[in-house]
Amino acid sequence: MLLHQSPDSNPQPKRSRVTTRAALLGAAGVLALTGAMVNGFIVPHPANAEAPAVPAQEHAITINPTSFADVVDHVRNAVVSVKVKVTQTAENAEADGGEDEAPSLPQLKPGDPLERFFKQFGERGGSQFPHSAKPRTSQAQGSGFFISPDGYVVTNNHVVEHATEVTLVTDDGKTLPATVVGTDKKTDLALLKVTEKGEFPFVKFATTAPRVGDWVIAVGNPFGLGGTVTAGIVSARGRDINAGPYDDFLQIDAPVNRGNSGGPTFNANGNVVGVNTAIFSPSGGSVGIGFAIPAEVAQNVINDLKTKGAVSRGWIGVQIQPVTSEIAESLGLKTNKGALVAEAQATGPAAGAGIKSGDVILGVDGERVEGPRELARKIASLGPDAKVELTFWHDGAEKKASVKLGTLPNSDQVAKAEIDGDGDKSLVASLGLQLAPAATIPGAGKVGVVVADVDPEGAAAQKGLKVGDIILEAAGHPVSTPADITAAIAAAKADSRKAILLRVKSEQGTRFVAIATTPAG
Repeated sequence: MLLHQSPDSNPQPKRSRVTTRAALLGAAGVLALTGAMVNGFIVPHPANAEAPAVPAQEHAITINPTSFADVVDHVRNAVVSVKVKVTQTAENAEADGGEDEAPSLPQLKPGDPLERFFKQFGERGGSQFPHSAKPRTSQAQGSGFFISPDGYVVTNNHVVEHATEVTLVTDDGKTLPATVVGTDKKTDLALLKVTEKGEFPFVKFATTAPRVGDWVIAVGNPFGLGGTVTAGIVSARGRDINAGPYDDFLQIDAPVNRGNSGGPTFNANGNVVGVNTAIFSPSGGSVGIGFAIPAEVAQNVINDLKTKGAVSRGWIGVQIQPVTSEIAESLGLKTNKGALVAEAQATGPAAGAGIKSGDVILGVDGERVEGPRELARKIASLGPDAKVELTFWHDGAEKKASVKLGTLPNSDQVAKAEIDGDGDKSLVASLGLQLAPAATIPGAGKVGVVVADVDPEGAAAQKGLKVGDIILEAAGHPVSTPADITAAIAAAKADSRKAILLRVKSEQGTRFVAIATTPAG
């Protein structure tokens, strides 16, 4: 199975972002997104739209259980094909060895005796020299749909990413130039605006979420064939496909394919319930598992892009991770629900409210959260400056705190540590670790204990600890020497604790790891 986003519907050089990303994921399984590659998924592309003048949402539609023709007649004119020109550069081109790519040639240094040969007998050979590489123009194609009569169009970010020129083609063949108003990579959404004045047919987002089992209709431009309509049902809600931090996809079985990315999924009343984004497939074509961004998510993002050109999200300043059964037991929690705070930024809103690393956030405004992703979505959707009440677990008791949300920064800071020396290593046999005080390791800082070596068969390795990680705390207490960790293990055993909770900093950030105090074997 391969996980990938659907590339452009028309064949194009393998060095385009759309095609190359799909090939990179080709060994893992196919998540075909209906239009372009996003985080390894293939994404659908838009459908063409006719020019009937009446917006679909203004008509009462009589549902015929044997036909969707009446619905289609009122919505397909609002769906367009999105054609994009992309200039490939060293920054955005990925030579991934895709199916249309010729075998790669060896990298030759300037002055190599073979340089003249390759320059003389092929552009591909000449392109092996970084100093002679020239920008190349390729085309991508997806789908989109009008959401207002003045020409605003929704599509996927991956369809228009790195675009130098965007053109929309309606179902009756009319070509309309458009500009990119704003994009949001985290949800893979983009907002376009037609540069010509006019009155355009449009559709509205649904005001209620569909239920599992409801009929849906997908409209798009699969494989560049032109406006195409397919039907199916909502198969599931709340799907997380690891495409972004706020995954909350609808799963549908209405066939969507490459070229459908950015196209709409309608309910039986002709309102948009989702934006087609990805499919799961072993072949790159539809096998009945497609994913769409829910209307409630898309609407909030699009409103921000339209009014501000960017999306502002709420932020509480914490790194969070799931609560495993072992972690729950070590903290005295009865369930593994909620989000464990691996690190609370000193200047963040959560820290200001008394939330610390090792606490577990259980709910927002009285509503319980299942895990980190649900918490992240809730906080982000509330927006900056919103006031919320957080329920959290602290020192063995449930507490509440009022928090004013900040603004999510554009980038995340990642802590890094390197070991350049041996230091004063000490074996913690029960964990399968060799440890050294951070202060004795150049570049590791002065806080914590550095992992100097890991037994690949040991309990620590099984939990993902690696050489270079820094253990900051054990059982909630700061550590500075290997002896501190040994003492914490002994104390946990004395208290009949089955696991000890370590707070670990690595290249990926800070997290908690629960390790059994008496490993099996």
